[in-house]
Amino acid sequence: MSLAESHWVPAPAGTTSAMGPMKKTSQRARRVGDEIQRELAALLRAEVKDPRVGQVTITGTEVSADLSHAKVFVTHLAGREHADEAVKALQHTAGFLRSALSHRLRLFSVPQLHFAYDDSIEAGMKLSQLIDDAVAADRKLPH
Repeated sequence: MSLAESHWVPAPAGTTSAMGPMKKTSQRARRVGDEIQRELAALLRAEVKDPRVGQVTITGTEVSADLSHAKVFVTHLAGREHADEAVKALQHTAGFLRSALSHRLRLFSVPQLHFAYDDSIEAGMKLSQLIDDAVAADRKLPH
């Protein structure tokens, strides 16, 4: 048996496998994610002075089942063109943010922070625009 066959790696939470839906994230991981989201929003507003971060909004968090990693999803007020630089700046300040979270949260170990741009809002706006265009085109057709 190879090393790859001997180590099973679970699929991401909320996905499906051949055996059906997999177990979603635990309630504790969701609660920790919600707390991290609230506290990070306050820290970004009050403590982070890096101008590259700009005006970001934390749209969600995903915390691993063992609470060792947290993926933080952000959007940028200026849009996608400034988001990559903001995510890099946030990743650069992740150590500071994790340390500050350790003083605010009652956790044995604060998860490592990983930042990612959340384009779901922009995708939703594009989809909404496509629907509006289709409805407007449908109204122009004679019935």
